[in-house]
Amino acid sequence: MFSLLAGLLYLAALLLPIYLLYRFRPKAWPLHVLAVIAALVLGLAPGTALLNSTAGTFLYGFAFVFLLVWGIGGLVAFRRREKHA
Repeated sequence: MFSLLAGLLYLAALLLPIYLLYRFRPKAWPLHVLAVIAALVLGLAPGTALLNSTAGTFLYGFAFVFLLVWGIGGLVAFRRREKHA
């Protein structure tokens, strides 16, 4: 059951930022750079007591994947849009 929940959660963490970038378009590239930095800080931070629980692991994983995809996707889309304009 937990593997199905984890799969759905990480699939949502991938699809939600892609949808948000498609719907609202990337606006300011510094925000996307900050999102990538925040994802790396979150992913490389030492473990806390929250990570010892299943819900905490899912929360950290969702936040990491969401921020990383949103940040990188916004930078790629911003650069591509800027070249064509």
